[in-house]
Amino acid sequence: MRYSPISRFKGTLLGAFLGGSLASGGEIQFQSYLDLGKMAVLGTQSLIALGRLDLDDWIRRQQEESLHLATTDDISVKIIIATLPVALFFHENPIKLRQNLLRVLNIWEDDPVVRDGTLAVAYAIALALTEKLDPLTLIPQTIAFIGETPTSIPKKLLRVQNLLEQGVGLSRAQAEFAKEEKLSNTIAMAFYCFLSTLEDFRLAALQATYNDNSQVQDATPLSSKATGAITGALSGAYNGIGGIPVNWQVLLLQSNSPVWGLTSFSQMLELTDAFVAVWSGVYDLTLNPRELAEEGCEAALLSVYAAPRVIRLR
Repeated sequence: MRYSPISRFKGTLLGAFLGGSLASGGEIQFQSYLDLGKMAVLGTQSLIALGRLDLDDWIRRQQEESLHLATTDDISVKIIIATLPVALFFHENPIKLRQNLLRVLNIWEDDPVVRDGTLAVAYAIALALTEKLDPLTLIPQTIAFIGETPTSIPKKLLRVQNLLEQGVGLSRAQAEFAKEEKLSNTIAMAFYCFLSTLEDFRLAALQATYNDNSQVQDATPLSSKATGAITGALSGAYNGIGGIPVNWQVLLLQSNSPVWGLTSFSQMLELTDAFVAVWSGVYDLTLNPRELAEEGCEAALLSVYAAPRVIRLR
């Protein structure tokens, strides 16, 4: 395996956070988009607590945090980021992945573009985590996973593949998808930035947040934060946390700034560790102290692991 699952899990979530926090020029804005992934954090906490997907628990946690989606331009991107925990948790099984993504989307809105965008991003992440992502076939496979649809996302993704095959640069790609501010264009641009710099997280994120092109500024500008967040998630899943620049990670650790509703970047890393443990089948004995007392065991001396789909159902 090229990168460990925990590296790719952390890369996905941290990549999405960094991509949504970068300003044009590569500077991290700690106060920017702090709530972009708050719903993703709540979903992750639910999966950790229950070990399965429970929509009622997701809804309850959002209500307790008074999270309501106001009518703003970034609603669609927040929904896509919110589904990242589902993409990670069910990445091994494409059928369950699709089913559970559609279930979670029912919490918010029935928008076919949001649905197709979510499926596209989640499937690419799933291929990266299972090390089956081939840049030459990713877009056709993604379109097949989306299925028959009235939206323009498959067409936009095919256009991305054509641009990549032609070796088109960033400026022309931005101009291609900046004609109007639509989620389908944001998804297309994120796939372009990811695939055009497949092995370089830093360059992918910088491309996604670059908006100094005068031709792009004259048109309706792309949402660089949205594009950056989605690109960061894709590239982070593919390159793992090791592909994210160390100086960016150190800056986040030193700043001790809030991250998506959490108190600090360190807390986000701890949350991801717990998430991977639940996904991989680690049984947390401290959650069941009564069982330990009955058996006369010491929790600190015990660790129980289960191969996926052997002891528990996911």
